[in-house]
Amino acid sequence: MTGTPPTTLSIIIPAKNEATSLAPLLHTLHDQYPQAEIILVNDGSTDNTLEICIDANVTCITHPYPMGNGAAIKSGARAATGEVLVFMDADGQHRPEEIQPLLDRLDEGYDMVVGARDRKGQAGLGRLLANTIYNKLASWMTGHKIEDLTSGFRAVRADKFREFLHLLPNGFSYPTTSTMAFFRAGYAVTYIPIEVRQREGKSHINIWKDGVRFLLIIFKVGTLYSPLKLFIPISLLHGFIGLSYYAYTFITVGRFTNMSAMLLSSAVIIFLIGLISEQITALLYQDKGQDNNHK
Repeated sequence: MTGTPPTTLSIIIPAKNEATSLAPLLHTLHDQYPQAEIILVNDGSTDNTLEICIDANVTCITHPYPMGNGAAIKSGARAATGEVLVFMDADGQHRPEEIQPLLDRLDEGYDMVVGARDRKGQAGLGRLLANTIYNKLASWMTGHKIEDLTSGFRAVRADKFREFLHLLPNGFSYPTTSTMAFFRAGYAVTYIPIEVRQREGKSHINIWKDGVRFLLIIFKVGTLYSPLKLFIPISLLHGFIGLSYYAYTFITVGRFTNMSAMLLSSAVIIFLIGLISEQITALLYQDKGQDNNHK
């Protein structure tokens, strides 16, 4: 092997009832990365995940009940001792042999390297459409091309990743939050193409419940990175509708209506909320930067 020394590597795998694919995955990881620290976070599984971990002789952190994919990621990151963290799924989609290309790019000076899925790697047309929207929005917000905002297969520098643990949600949107936080903090992020295999077992993502949750990601992306980029267009839209309605009512009935006043007022309020959010976001990252300088 070349690239990052395996003794500095921790591989973190969140798992919930993925026993079908877990044993071969752990066996392959042991063979390819014998000196790496392998941490499996058992997120309240009801199958024999714990027994498989014991047989495979890997570190197992067990949640007493399902706490969410993001919560599992945070538990693994806190327990890891490696200088580099690799996150991958336990469902058989991510290929262990593609870890090394992530590490090689990390050695080039990047702080986070993400495995980007192609169209074939998306779980259905709906997920493909949603992820395309997320990628376009995030690329516009950051000014950088984001190829896969929601990919859970990534390598990061441990010290930098832990800076943002308090921002990470407990659900499935941890990749989005961590990626945007790295961009906002000025850390170097890149993507490499990966092949994704057909997952073993049934997905834990609910199309309706998580669909609504993923829509909220759009707003989280905006408020986490640059709130004004999100709030200004909404404010301008309200202002345009308010002025247009005022022109219409002035021509037809010759007066300024309450609806026009409400729309124009909301435009000002939305802009001010965005301005305050921008200041709060700037202070958040400024305080984090000062904390790091004191370490």
